[in-house]
Formats: sequence, structure tokens, C-alpha cells
Amino acid sequence: MGGIAGAFILMQIAKGGGGFNVDPAAAGAFATNGYGALSPGGYTVAAAFLCEVVLTAFFLIVIMGSTHRNAPTGFAPIAIGLALTLIHLISIPVTNTSVNPARSTAVAVFAGSGQVSQLWLFWLAPILGAMIGGMLYGWLGRDEPDIVGKH
Repeated sequence: MGGIAGAFILMQIAKGGGGFNVDPAAAGAFATNGYGALSPGGYTVAAAFLCEVVLTAFFLIVIMGSTHRNAPTGFAPIAIGLALTLIHLISIPVTNTSVNPARSTAVAVFAGSGQVSQLWLFWLAPILGAMIGGMLYGWLGRDEPDIVGKH
């Protein structure tokens, strides 16, 4: 609900400029996510799905690793911010970047039925990606047993 409220406020501000128009047929209208005709680069549903799953998994691994108790203190925001920047640089041409179902939903509500009909991907892919990232981190982030000094 907070995302929808924020998107509504941004839309009202943008409309105040005079040249703003949410074109539901346009790829990336009002920063919405999409595949096929609604993808900024015209990418297929399969490419969009794979991109969102892999990048969400990667993002979760970075978040969990940078906030691990053995990670250097104070550097998590830098790692997380740089990872999210990289994710956006990679996936804006593909899907306009989701990795967050709430963000995807908030703007789609105001963009039109085409974007809303594609929301299933931008909910399913990040959830699946988060599950994969969590499982991978469980394996990658396992603490090694401290053998040195044990008798």
C-alpha cells in the first residue's frame, strides 16, 4: 500500500509539469516492468523471467553476505547499493528492473491493464530468485568449522 501511495504521489507531481502522460502501450510507461512489447528492449517472457530470478538471487546473496556477523562493520550499505546499481544497469533494458514485487505493483496500478496483466512474472520471479538466493547463501555462507586450536 505504501508503494501504491508513493507511485500516486509521484504521478501527481509529474502531471504538474504539463508534459507527463502515462501511455499504457509504451514499454516502461511510468517505470513499469514488462516483457515482450512492454519490455524496453523487446525481450521475451523467458528472458525477462530468467533475468529477474538470477538478479534477485544475486541481490539476496549480496545482502545476506554483507550483513553477516563476520562481514566488515559498516560496509553493507555500500555493497548493497553497488549491487543494486549493477542490477539496474543489467536489467533496465530487459524488464525495466523489478527485483521487488511491491515496486512493480505500485506503478503498474497506474499504468494500465497491459502492465497489470504481466505482474505475475514480477511477483513469481523475485520470490523464486529469493528462495534460490537464500538456499545458495545457506551453502556459500556456511561457517567453516574452526579446526585450528581444537583438541
